[in-house]
Amino acid sequence: MSPTRDSPSRPAAGRARVGISGWRYASWRGDFYPAGLVQRRELEYVGERMSTVELNGSFYSLQRPASFERWRDAVPDDFVFAVKGPRFITHMLRLRGVGTAMANFFASGVLALGPKLGPVLWQLPERQAFDPAVLGAFLAGLPRSTGEALELARRHDERMAGRAWLGEVADAPLRHVLEPRSRSFEDRAAIELLREHGVALAVADTAGRWPPFGEVTADFAYVRLHGSRELYASGYTPDELDDWAQRIHGWTSGAATPEGRPCDVYAYFDNDIHGHAPHDAIALASRVEP
Repeated sequence: MSPTRDSPSRPAAGRARVGISGWRYASWRGDFYPAGLVQRRELEYVGERMSTVELNGSFYSLQRPASFERWRDAVPDDFVFAVKGPRFITHMLRLRGVGTAMANFFASGVLALGPKLGPVLWQLPERQAFDPAVLGAFLAGLPRSTGEALELARRHDERMAGRAWLGEVADAPLRHVLEPRSRSFEDRAAIELLREHGVALAVADTAGRWPPFGEVTADFAYVRLHGSRELYASGYTPDELDDWAQRIHGWTSGAATPEGRPCDVYAYFDNDIHGHAPHDAIALASRVEP
């Protein structure tokens, strides 16, 4: 039925994507990955079964453009990569004076993912307490579109000479998410600062190790599932997956978001030690994805 004055149209529901944090784990071979599957086809195998992956190698070191291009070409057109920002920015520079490091990161090939580039995750160390001035300056300096990111990438330093990717990109919004691990970020001022900049606050399940948070501060929600009972190791029970599915439906429908606005959701399993992550991801996806 077409909307009328008496029945206003409702905002479209958000989309949920569920995947894994990384995919190259030797213990998954012969379990999630069939015996005999060559390593170079593992991402392709994931792409046939999931709609998203969190790239975490970029946290430890800058990757090569050829790697991003290879990953992009291994998955379907509708697949999305979340990319973890470098620990050099978050753990060493501690969010201060990050201009050149940020330029180098975006010049490293991230933008070669094209329309398959999803949110950029910035994970903070537990020792990083909420400082309004530091966080505000960092958030204000984040590129908010791929076009802005490309302009920033062009300001890379000599360390990227001969290995920078500066190709043309279709200008599109760029999403960012912050995963703090200090309880000082439970401050309402931190929530409002993230909301002001449209940066998501990660919802983290960490077996009680770090605060879970839960506020929606952007037009999307971002969930990291590290294990509910044993960090990085325990699997999720059907009841726990049902509970997460209910929370995700609350966000995608708008029932659990500010002003009732539906939002997209990205959820990643990082309980990889015993190989639970891909199986849990597929089980949750079956509950929330179309």
